[in-house]
Amino acid sequence: MAKKLINHPDKVIDDMLAGILRMHGDVLRRCEEDPRAVVRTTLDPGKVGVVIGGGSGHEPAFIGYVGEGLADGVAVGNIFASPSPYPILTAAKEVDQGNGVLLIYGNYSGDNMNFSMAAELAEMDGHQVKELVVHDDVASAPKGEEHKRRGIAGEVFVYKVAGAKARTGASLDEVYATTEKANDWTRSIGIALEPCSLPQTGKPIFSIGPDEMEIGMGVHGEPGIHRMKLMSAEEVANRLVDAICEDFDYDGSDVAVLVNGLGATSLLELYILYDNMADALAKRNIRIHRSFVGEYITSQEMSGCSLTMMKLDEELKAMIDAPGKTFCFNF
Repeated sequence: MAKKLINHPDKVIDDMLAGILRMHGDVLRRCEEDPRAVVRTTLDPGKVGVVIGGGSGHEPAFIGYVGEGLADGVAVGNIFASPSPYPILTAAKEVDQGNGVLLIYGNYSGDNMNFSMAAELAEMDGHQVKELVVHDDVASAPKGEEHKRRGIAGEVFVYKVAGAKARTGASLDEVYATTEKANDWTRSIGIALEPCSLPQTGKPIFSIGPDEMEIGMGVHGEPGIHRMKLMSAEEVANRLVDAICEDFDYDGSDVAVLVNGLGATSLLELYILYDNMADALAKRNIRIHRSFVGEYITSQEMSGCSLTMMKLDEELKAMIDAPGKTFCFNF
């Protein structure tokens, strides 16, 4: 049974939101119409609204990406469960300043259904809405079936590009087009070393041997593509870089790189992996333009990491370099 510092398993999300909003009420506010919809206290006048969301348990995702130059609103679901359509609809209505709203979410059945339903309801209410589904996990479907892939840590780059493009005053179609390019040029893959547990059960969501690791496991414990004996950081780095570069042509390109911890992997380990991954990319003549190392999309206290790469042209370089600030991050 895992130990967790909570008050009641059924109140963890509401308790978490209460803490976040108490501490960061200067930049975030809860919507009166739905307590699971949270938006920025100050919106940039006239810009396209960007709304994200998904299940909790991945903190700092998703609420941690609401801020200047990123998302304007978020719908917060229960742990590993999509938010219902209503907080999504509420957030979209709150951030729409007349130029439309882009909804961004990961490719999971619950999110697909609920975000699309919210989009339909918003359009019936007179709002212009577009949806963008993130599908960066190369382990979850083969090449040629990218639309079937899950969204994992690549969502961070997609949020960053959407928020930066919207801040330029671009139209909804322009924001969508640039964000879609970022989504299409982003690939991720992860490994798991140890499972996490849910507050309601306290039990591990999967089992794995003490000397094993699994490549390609999803952020909700979805099965990976290969379970094997634990490898060194250098071997893992080479394996992840190979998987991504065999799926998309990054050779000779400038890229943004994200080494993401899943909740229980130390920064010491993540920086070792980053160094090894940078060596592997250099051997392929892939140039790192921007790097991010830390916990960006977690899975409770799961041990493991993921690597994300996004190919950059001049437009995407400008978007990834644009300033962005949330209560969690300064980009």
